[in-house]
Amino acid sequence: MRHPHPPHPPSPERSAEVRRRFAEEARSERPDLATLCLLVGAEADGALDEPALDAAQVELDRLAGELPFRPGTPRAWARALRDLLGERYGFHGVGADYQRLESSLLHEVLRRRRGLPILLSVVWLEVARRAGAPVYGVALPGHFVVGFGAASGDTAAERVLVDPFDGGRLLGRKDAEVLVAGATGAELRPSMLEPAAPLEVVSRVLNNIRAWAAGRPEQSAVGLWVIELALLLPAHAARLRYERARLLVQRGEFVAGARELEAYAEVVGAVDGGGAEAVRGEARAARAMLN
Repeated sequence: MRHPHPPHPPSPERSAEVRRRFAEEARSERPDLATLCLLVGAEADGALDEPALDAAQVELDRLAGELPFRPGTPRAWARALRDLLGERYGFHGVGADYQRLESSLLHEVLRRRRGLPILLSVVWLEVARRAGAPVYGVALPGHFVVGFGAASGDTAAERVLVDPFDGGRLLGRKDAEVLVAGATGAELRPSMLEPAAPLEVVSRVLNNIRAWAAGRPEQSAVGLWVIELALLLPAHAARLRYERARLLVQRGEFVAGARELEAYAEVVGAVDGGGAEAVRGEARAARAMLN
């Protein structure tokens, strides 16, 4: 187990290799959630080399091997995961975890056994999946949880939700309603309980890191690489290009930022002429900073 340290970035060569593999995995027929999350970690932490990546996968395998053989019903699976991960190994989250980048990095969550709801859910999902459980992620607004049972189809079939952030506590419908209301003030809708695809989960992980970096101007390097990873996903918001351009300008890379702003203005111009002209104005201002 590595000694705790602030993550330091990988070398440019390592970063290029990580991004190549991330893009390849994201565009594969069946993207692997653990692999994608670990590659996010490798972009954040230069200490996460190939042996360390392999060790994280082995740890997920090891945890899965400690589950009882096919516990049975969805509720039995949920309890088995809670007993193993939540109680025996102490995986859970606390409010302070939202202030740490490590809480969004799968290898650090495996080491610390602490993290954001979505990363703890990734641990639950990957351990349960390896053991053969009927499991899926549920992207509730503001709070990610895990479902056991048939993800769709027979509505009469048993489905159980658990909250890994709360040590794997089993959730009734009222509990889920409280989580959604607390996060958004909205009512729980059936569509909110639909399974989240691996790329949706990874996109949400990257959004969390973007939000973490956006509130910390001294972490603009993190903000830049996380946007660049998000741009490698098959589906992403065009506005990410604008965010990347503004970050480049903020970091003093005025020419590169101006070029990105001009390219984004061309895209926007087809639907919003006024908005495109405003972006071109930002590009001119960025170039003027060179004088």
